[in-house]
Amino acid sequence: MSERNTVLRSLHDVGLAAWFGGSLMGAVGLNGAAKAQGNSWEEGARIASTGWAMWAPVGAAAIGVHLVGSTGLLAANATRVVTQQGVAASTIAKTVLTGAALAATAYTRVLGKTIELASSGNPQDAEKAEDIPVDTGQAERRLSYAQWAVPALTCGLIVLNAVHSEQQRPAQQLYGMLRRARTLAPYVVRHWSPTH
Repeated sequence: MSERNTVLRSLHDVGLAAWFGGSLMGAVGLNGAAKAQGNSWEEGARIASTGWAMWAPVGAAAIGVHLVGSTGLLAANATRVVTQQGVAASTIAKTVLTGAALAATAYTRVLGKTIELASSGNPQDAEKAEDIPVDTGQAERRLSYAQWAVPALTCGLIVLNAVHSEQQRPAQQLYGMLRRARTLAPYVVRHWSPTH
């Protein structure tokens, strides 16, 4: 019933692992170390900003790899999404969580960039920071919450990925397809006529 999609699964899983792991390590390790090692708010913010800026290209690549794998797996499993009871619901939930994780990632980057500019010793960066509508204190407060949203949402994606894996077991596929057929049977009988 199921076919191999090793490359797509690897892209999906490795990208998601890096997205989750990088965001969690950054929130716990990098930001914690920056606060502990910085002699002032500005110095701590610069340490954290430097670390996040170095991670940003890797994080973006991880997200891209995950999205390529996710899109490929959705295309490969389109029939199951339609015919197996429960797969469409978990796919929709996964899509919504992915969108939320992308939005949270982008938002934390914007807030982080605001703090990076404000803590920079470069006068041009300070001018750019003044043009941003969010003040530094507000950006820091928001970031302290938003930075935890990314690992929380990507952890939710990992859980839904486990649900999808369980749904792909042959016995689960058969059971889900039989449930879907039983659900659709009354509709088909009501709307079917010999003239069609």
